[in-house]
Amino acid sequence: MIDAIARYWNERIHDLEMTAHPVGSREFFDDLHEYRFDKLHYLPQLVDFSGFRGRTLLEVGCGIGTDLVRFARDGTVVTGIDLSTTAIDLARKNFDLHDVRPHELRVANGEALPYPDDSFDVVYGHGVVQYTANAPRLIRECHRVLKPGGDAIFMVYNRVSWLNALSKLMKVQLEHEDAPVLKKYSIGEFRALLAPFREVRIVPERFPVKSRLHKGWKGVAFNTGFVGTFNALPRAWVRPLGWHLMAFAKKA
Repeated sequence: MIDAIARYWNERIHDLEMTAHPVGSREFFDDLHEYRFDKLHYLPQLVDFSGFRGRTLLEVGCGIGTDLVRFARDGTVVTGIDLSTTAIDLARKNFDLHDVRPHELRVANGEALPYPDDSFDVVYGHGVVQYTANAPRLIRECHRVLKPGGDAIFMVYNRVSWLNALSKLMKVQLEHEDAPVLKKYSIGEFRALLAPFREVRIVPERFPVKSRLHKGWKGVAFNTGFVGTFNALPRAWVRPLGWHLMAFAKKA
């Protein structure tokens, strides 16, 4: 299964549709960075990218390095791993073009991390747990390589969410629904998955924003009707329905 997952992500670049610039160019990376933090405007509000200066951070499933470059530019000592050779090659270009240096970027499996116990101050995995073959094993590995007292930050998709329900109602596939593995979690299931950690705080996020991806009448209905209506509801009513579940955990 790991080989199938690696093949899938070697053949795809997440959010490639959001840029017309050549793959690997400075403009390509800047477009995908802008799109990511427009769509995920909550992310820098929850994750203090400048708050880990001088600390060692491992990103599991780093992709093309969008978040990792942001950590590195603010002084974090970063290491990134990904199953995809395509992703790691692009991440290296991303770092070079932004004139920052990672400690290491390498192709590796998050379920069998090539690092000793207690190696990192922080482990970060945004959008990788749901795509791996054995999520409990990946979490145990992240826990193992984290130093005592270290911080872990993960994101998974919320099974009990507005987007999961809307995709079924409107018969619109989710991004990467054809991946070899795509597992969504309830808040309770996610908390149980993170049982190795001493402290766990889960924050539902990712509420509707206008989509650049979907076109036609469904895209118009979503952007002009659903987004405004949903976001007009009191956040306290709908907060548990956020599409992303962000977890902030600490190792004993």
